[in-house]
Parts: sequence; C-alpha cells; structure tokens
Amino acid sequence: MTLLFFVFLSVVFWGCLVLIGHTYALYPLLLGFLARGKTLPPERFEHAADLPEVAVLMAVYNEEAVLEATLTSILASEYPAEKVKVFIGSDGSTDRSDAIVNRFRERHPHLHLTVFGGRNGKIRIINQLATDAAEHFTDPASAIYVLCDANVVWTPPLLRRLAGHFKRPDVGLVGAAVKDKVREHAGIGDEEEAYIGQENLVKYREGVLWGNVIGAFGACYAMRASLFAPVPVHHIVDDFYLTFQCLEKGSTAIVDLDAVCYEAVSTEISEEFRRKRRIATGNFQNFRRFWSFIQPWNSNFATFFAFWSHKGLRWCGPFLLIGMIVSAAILAFFSPLYLLPLIGLSGTFFVAWIDKRMSRRENGRHVKLFRFIRYFYTMNAALFLGFVAFAKGVGNSVWEPTKREAAPARPAKAPAAARR
Repeated sequence: MTLLFFVFLSVVFWGCLVLIGHTYALYPLLLGFLARGKTLPPERFEHAADLPEVAVLMAVYNEEAVLEATLTSILASEYPAEKVKVFIGSDGSTDRSDAIVNRFRERHPHLHLTVFGGRNGKIRIINQLATDAAEHFTDPASAIYVLCDANVVWTPPLLRRLAGHFKRPDVGLVGAAVKDKVREHAGIGDEEEAYIGQENLVKYREGVLWGNVIGAFGACYAMRASLFAPVPVHHIVDDFYLTFQCLEKGSTAIVDLDAVCYEAVSTEISEEFRRKRRIATGNFQNFRRFWSFIQPWNSNFATFFAFWSHKGLRWCGPFLLIGMIVSAAILAFFSPLYLLPLIGLSGTFFVAWIDKRMSRRENGRHVKLFRFIRYFYTMNAALFLGFVAFAKGVGNSVWEPTKREAAPARPAKAPAAARR
C-alpha cells in the first residue's frame, strides 16, 4: 500500500467516525450547552378572543382502532370551539373509520368528512383538505392549519399552546412535543421512545436558539395557512417539506415542549423498519428539493449547520458506516492500530444478531444495550433501502399505516417549563 493511499483510507475512517459521532452525540450535547437557561419568547396569545381560527387537517385510512380516541381528545380541547373546524379525508377506508367520523359529526357539525375514492395518498388528501378549509376562514391572513395523524391523542391545552405562538409575526410553524402513550413496552418500544424523547429536546433547542427546527414531528404541528403551498403529490414526507417551506420563506419554526400530545410508539421492529424505510425515501426527496436552500450561501449559517448536524449526516449514516467498515478492514491488514476498531465494529454486528435471536424466544427477554445496537443498525439499513427506492423513482405517496395500538393516554406530567 502506498503512503498516499494509506493516508486517504485513514482520513476516510476517522472522518466517518467523527461525522457519525457528531450527529448522534456531539450535536445534541452542543445544543444542550448553548441552550442553557434559554426558553421560547413569552409573547403569545393569552385571551380567547385573540386566538386565530384553526382548521385541523387529517388524512385517514383504516384507523378504526384509534380514531375515536383521537377525535374525542380533539373535541375536548380548551380552544374556543367556534374557532375550530376539523377536516378529515378518508382515503378509501374499508373499515369503520367513516362510520366513526359520521357518528361524531351528528353531535359536532364543525367536523367535515370527505371520502376519496380509491387510494390517493396522504399528500393529495392534505392538499385538498387545505383548499377546502381555506374557504371557511373569515380571516385567512391569521388562520392556521394543524396537521394531525389519526392516532394522536391531544391534551386539552395542546391547541392553545400551539396557536399562542402565532402572535409573533415571524413564527410560521409550531411543532408539538410527541410523547408515548403506552406505559410498558414490548419489542423496540423503549428504543423508539428514547429516540423520540431525544428528538423533542433537539428540535426544541434548535427553535430556542435559531428558530429553525429541522423538521417538525409529523404527528402534530401547526403552521400559518398563508404560508401553506401544496406539497408535490409524489412526495412522501410532508412535515419536513412544509417546515422547510416556512424557513425558505423567511419564517421561523419552533417546538413547544408544553404542547403535548400522545402517540403509541412502534414495538415491532419489522413495522418500524418498514415505516423508517418509507420515511427515508421521502427524506431524500426533500433533500433534492431543498438542496439549494441548505447551502451556506443561500441560507443563514444556523440553518446550514443545524440541517447537516441533525439530519444530513444521519441520512448519510449508512454510507458513513460502510466507509468506516471498509476502510478499517483494508487498513487492518497493514496496521494493528485499525485491527481493534475492526473487531469492535464486527462485534456490534454480532451483538445485533444475538438480540435478533433472543427476540425470537417465547419470553421475549433482551439486553437493553444489545437492543439499542440492533435498533441503530436496523434503522440505518432502512435509510439505505430508502435511498435505493428514491434512486429508482417514487410514483405516489399512497401509504399503509403501521399497526395501531389503542391504549389510554398517560396522565400529563408537569409542564416542561416547570421542569427546566
């Protein structure tokens, strides 16, 4: 091996290692340090008369297991009822979803149901619902949309917390803090809850520091109706697209940790793998769409730095892992310095395999560290296959929801502001 080639491979190995470490560990720690003692601006709507009109947009496909709980929680909101309308689009549901919505409509005339024939996909439905809702606003300039998944249970203060921030004219999007509604987990539930909890904090701190959350959680978020523009129907992920649409137009995007909603996390790794692979395909679509905007000369440095630290490097994670493993394998033949990391990397794959074997046992016991390692590699595999699907081309955004778990919401904890 020539010296130049050895140096090149060494740079590849250490570069990949540093970039992976930055996106998963250093960046969250840096945000925690920079955001110490900082909170969101206190300026927000306080009086009911000042609150803007709201249109809740929800695409539904075969959600009978969870839809009733979601609608019940929305209708129990502390927001003035006369200022809220709910627009539901059924994407050719074949279960009792339509009947459940119609039953609620008998008592709540501000619920609207549109039944779409065949399968259209979430994006097409949300675009149409947004158009329909806009016709009902008396003041379109101040109105907001709330995009919500069919399996999300609201807390009563949620909508007031989200809408309150729009008193600041610079705010274009406000994301909710999504929490797990299941008390005890099976499968990968602990790992998924840990991931969501970490993401809530990272997104909140990005909003506090720079006002540029790198993609709100799609489960529930609010945005100015005046900023909404239809998402291309072949796209899959609307939350990142609409967040960056707001940033691109000069508005800010934040997350409020006290705007709490509940969603059952995935517990089956196969289901979560399927979901993450699909989301990854949508992520690469958005990467292509906003490629120009995320360059440092086309946006502010904070947006550039936050995107690549939080999302860009993670989306490149499978390729960074491949680069690290291949370079370590070649270098190990010429330097014992690289034999140890190669053995360590090989060991983590073995640990992931052990966890898979253990999960097949009847009692379902597992070692938490082993499960986290398997979860990490599985989600990176989903990213890689999502990229392959993106490279092949995406025809539409028609989706199959993950298995829904109907479970009672956990009691709301003390407000985040009191815990910080």
